[in-house]
Amino acid sequence: MESLQSPLLLSSKLLPSSVKKPVLEVGFASFFNQRRVIRSVSVKRSVVCSSSKGGGGGSGSQDVFSATLVNSEKKDSSNSVGLRLVPPPSERMLQTSATGNDEVINPHEELSTQKEAETGDSEGEDKRKAKVTRNIIFVTSESAPYSKTGGLGDVCGSLPIALAARGHRVMVVSPRYQNGTASDKIFSGATKLECSIKVHCFGRLQEVSFFHEYRAGVDWVFVDHPSYHRPGNPYGDGYGAFGDNQFRFTLLCHAACEAPLVLLVGGFTYGEKCLFLVNDWHAGLVPVLLAAKYRPHGVYKDARSVLIIHNLAHQGVEPAVTYDNLGLPPEWYGAVEWVFPTWARTHALDTGQAVNILKGAVVTVDRIVTVSKGYAWEITTPEGGYGLHELLTSRKAVINGITNGIDVSEWDPSSDEHIPFHYSIDDLSAKVQCKIALQKELGLPMRPDCPLIGFIGRLDYQKGIDVIRLATPELMREDVQFVMLGSGNPADEGWMRATESTYKEKFRGWVGFNIPISHRITAGCDILLMPSRFEPCGLNQLYAMRYGAVPVVHGTGGLRDTVQNFNPYARGGRGEGTGWTFSPLSKETMLAALRVAINTYREYKPSWEGLMKRGMEMDYTWDKAALQYEQVFEWAFMDPPYVN
Repeated sequence: MESLQSPLLLSSKLLPSSVKKPVLEVGFASFFNQRRVIRSVSVKRSVVCSSSKGGGGGSGSQDVFSATLVNSEKKDSSNSVGLRLVPPPSERMLQTSATGNDEVINPHEELSTQKEAETGDSEGEDKRKAKVTRNIIFVTSESAPYSKTGGLGDVCGSLPIALAARGHRVMVVSPRYQNGTASDKIFSGATKLECSIKVHCFGRLQEVSFFHEYRAGVDWVFVDHPSYHRPGNPYGDGYGAFGDNQFRFTLLCHAACEAPLVLLVGGFTYGEKCLFLVNDWHAGLVPVLLAAKYRPHGVYKDARSVLIIHNLAHQGVEPAVTYDNLGLPPEWYGAVEWVFPTWARTHALDTGQAVNILKGAVVTVDRIVTVSKGYAWEITTPEGGYGLHELLTSRKAVINGITNGIDVSEWDPSSDEHIPFHYSIDDLSAKVQCKIALQKELGLPMRPDCPLIGFIGRLDYQKGIDVIRLATPELMREDVQFVMLGSGNPADEGWMRATESTYKEKFRGWVGFNIPISHRITAGCDILLMPSRFEPCGLNQLYAMRYGAVPVVHGTGGLRDTVQNFNPYARGGRGEGTGWTFSPLSKETMLAALRVAINTYREYKPSWEGLMKRGMEMDYTWDKAALQYEQVFEWAFMDPPYVN
């Protein structure tokens, strides 16, 4: 196999005679030997781009060399591939540093020899910069604040900013959802790039355009297509999941693969030597496309891909007959082939054949990351692997768990705009004022000495709402107050309303989701309850600890990783731990843990204050997570990419 460290060689047979001689005279080596940075020298697909006012789309004067791939085929999912050799724009020439020395970067050097980021002026700035900077492409179905239904949106809205702050060049590619509501104005800062592309999937060429916004050091790129313009959330509406989700996210993956090659953002492209971070099944087709569609033509040979699994329960499974719609060559069917076990088939004649997009990603990516260490283990078990546990076990050597971070600027009790009083680890006196204000707002008796338990989350089976329903009658016999915020299953929403009527002095249920109220509940409650059946990471327990609320959680996934059981006898009687975990998940174990927490709150105030402060001291910032992701990036580039 050709060495990945060798420069790309473009045969003179591929070039028109008018440009053969200049290419042979210049060569890639000449570019590398010049005292300037080669930011993007890439073999690209031909697209039609008119000039852009913002420098984001023009190609005429910048395209010095062009070539067409010989013997290219155009059938099934493949298009004729036009190759363009694009040198970096002149404005990207290396600027002489303060020391008078120039920096030379070879885009084909090995990881160990890549140029380190320039040293900052201060020690603190130096610590924030990565030693090796990369071109990183996030591909995701949602990214906050533009679109969000859960933790996926939080991660893809915050981690890119943390990586960009460390010196990486970061692009986030997600759909441009238009719901016909006031929420559409969140995209008002994005401008349309005068560059459209056509990709082949679902039996014909599909045309998509791009919008771009540069914010917080990140290029936010939004794929625009009529299929993203409809009421509802990114995946469905009140009638269920959209029937064309496979089409919508296949289109996203094809567009995301083209974006680094064709989009001039900031004056130049991201190029081929980039790192794709694909999130869940919605972006899972990207590593398959890299291996099946691009690398056979010499494109993306130096790119790598990392799959981030936020929730393995969703895998993008569709009938096998839809394979031809994915835009993959016929011989690649095995990568996404999926056969349901006999017990899961609908009838005796059902063969169980399907395509599984997430399975294709697991097979073809270079590294796999889960959003907590505990979840990295759980997905390799029959209980947590959802049918992929054997495949994931076979790739165990490349799986890592990294706990999500939280946005500490948004979730900060000393400056939170949503809470009435501010406090910190050095002065907790205002937390009880937040509690009284919450009780007053919700119409509960204002009792600062009464333990206030909070729950924030979806009302569904995963979050353990059925266990809460079973335990509530016994819990209400205790001298406590219980506040719940969430939406989901209509039956559970009705139960919350009925329970509030039954226990008017003790229970409040807020049906729906309200960000300011979620902040006020987190600041006002003493205990946060999370009895999730499985939780890949979980964020609410991190928010709770940040605000001095003590979590009581089921010991699973990220909850087990982030909440340390309280031990009052450790460290010479000073105690250790940040909350309580219980297992197995049942009404009895949950109530037992809650009763211990309630008793500690009432009878052992110094221990309770220690619990609060230890939780507030925990470091779950995105800067910490970004450091761990950089280690995974380094490992990804150590091995050759998936090519077969």
